[in-house]
Parts: sequence; C-alpha cells; structure tokens
Amino acid sequence: MPDWGRWNRPVGFVGFGEAAFHLVRGLRQAGAGEFVAYDIHTHTPGRGEKIQQRAQETGTRLVESNAELARAAGWIWSAVTSDQAAAAASQNAPYLTADRLYADLNSVSPAVKQAIGRQIGATGARFVEIAMMQPVPPYGHRVPILAGGDGAEEFRERMAPFGMRIEITGAEVGRAAATKMFRSIMIKGLEALITECVLAAGRYGAEQGVFASLAESYPGVDWPALADYMIARVVEHGERRAREMEEVAETLDSIGIEPIMASATARRQEWSAQVGLKNYFGGEPPKNYREFLQAVAELESGATLSADSRR
Repeated sequence: MPDWGRWNRPVGFVGFGEAAFHLVRGLRQAGAGEFVAYDIHTHTPGRGEKIQQRAQETGTRLVESNAELARAAGWIWSAVTSDQAAAAASQNAPYLTADRLYADLNSVSPAVKQAIGRQIGATGARFVEIAMMQPVPPYGHRVPILAGGDGAEEFRERMAPFGMRIEITGAEVGRAAATKMFRSIMIKGLEALITECVLAAGRYGAEQGVFASLAESYPGVDWPALADYMIARVVEHGERRAREMEEVAETLDSIGIEPIMASATARRQEWSAQVGLKNYFGGEPPKNYREFLQAVAELESGATLSADSRR
C-alpha cells in the first residue's frame, strides 16, 4: 500500500463537482487518505444536495470557507469552472504559506495558468499546473495528466503510487495548458460538429444515411455510438465548454491566429445550454442521439415533460 501518511495533512479541493468527485473516489479506492473540500454551492438548492451526497460517498469532509480549507489541508487542488479559476486562486492566496502546494486543475489558457502561478508563487507555496487530457469519468484518478510548475515533481512523487498517470512538462508554467487547450479545438469542435450534423439530419430523418456514408469514408468508426457519446457531452457540459472555447478563441487572437473554428464551436456548445437541454434531462446525459433529437423537438414545441416522467 502506498504511504499517504508521510505527508501528514489531507488534500483539499476548491470545488467539489464531477471532476473532484471522480478523482477522490478513485484515489480513496486506491488507498489514499483524507480529503476535505470547500464548494460555494454546498448549500445551494438543487446543487448542494448532490455535492453533499458525493462528499458522503467518498468520505470527504466539507468545510465552509477557503480559510478553513487552508487550515485543514496541506495541498489544495482547484477544480472550479474555468471562468472562476483566477478568482479561486485570489481567494485562496491569502491563506497559503511556504509549506503548501496549490494545484490548478482547471481548463484555462496558458496565460491564465501563468498568472495564477505567479500569484501562488508570491505566497511561497509551490504551484502545479494540471492539464487532464481526457474526461475524468470514466478514467477517474487514472485520467492522463500533464503537470508543470515548481511543484510538479513533488505532485507526481506523492500521487503516482496511487495510480495517477502524470507526465511532467517541466518547471515552467503554460506548456501543459497549451497542449490541452489546442487539443480542445479538435475535441470540442468535433463534439459541436457531430451535434450540428445530427441535429440537421434528424429534421429529415436522414441521420442513418449520413452515418452509413461516413462509415464508407472513415471505416472503423462506430458513428452512431460516437454521436451518442459526443452529444451527451455537449448536453451535460455545453455551458462550461462554451466558456472554455471562448478562452481558446481569445488565446488564438493573442497569438495572431483568427479563431474561426474555436468561435463557432463555442456558439454551438452554448446553444445546448440556451435551449435548456441539461435541465430537460435533469442533469443526466441522454441515453443516445435519438433522445437528444426528441428533446430538441419538444423544447422547440414547448411540449416538455419532467425528467422523471421520461425515464
């Protein structure tokens, strides 16, 4: 069994959403020790119940402030939404000292990671930029990770024995974020592309013909299954992905590349949130693309049922 205890203090999470939950669950199953978490939505109706249930399931102790989290935890991992990453660092920095390590797990630009790294470094704490290169579920704590910063080697030393797959990009901050960010043009763009393709083909009942033609051009890909998976990701995470792709677009602009595809991807991902698909499915993914098409039809007609009555 790997030795968790020699680090003495728990790992603390800022934000206890999907990513944090699956990481902690996997690490606990691998023999890791204590975790604590602070989430601003712990007591928010409709969201807090899920946070509390996940904390109970993983044996994670919930605390009520960043200050309390810093007192309890030796390491702090930030797992908030991308637009809150910088704010989370600012809110935690006053409580950090030289014996702490702060890891940012959020999908933000290299420039934002570097700014967070400078802010954390000014406290004397070590900083790790984390880029998770696949969706956390179904990988859990074994999701492939790129890690950079002055705390990256220490991070790997502690966490790799528990099964975390960590590749070091170097002591400099920004390279891990850049790798993930520019990969997302392809991944999130493909999600948006498939969603739009199926949405349009479904209006004419032509989706099976489209899939068959795609299979001729790209054999070996199960196009209906890929559509099921990628559309489910858009439904579940479209709003967050839109914010992430807007940041990609800003980064491309800053380096002199017109963000044609990144901007279009952000718009289609945002569409999913605006049309109300996540609420329609009660926060759960659709089972397949057919459920997605049915949901869009009902939302556009105004004839919607409760999530419970559909399942």
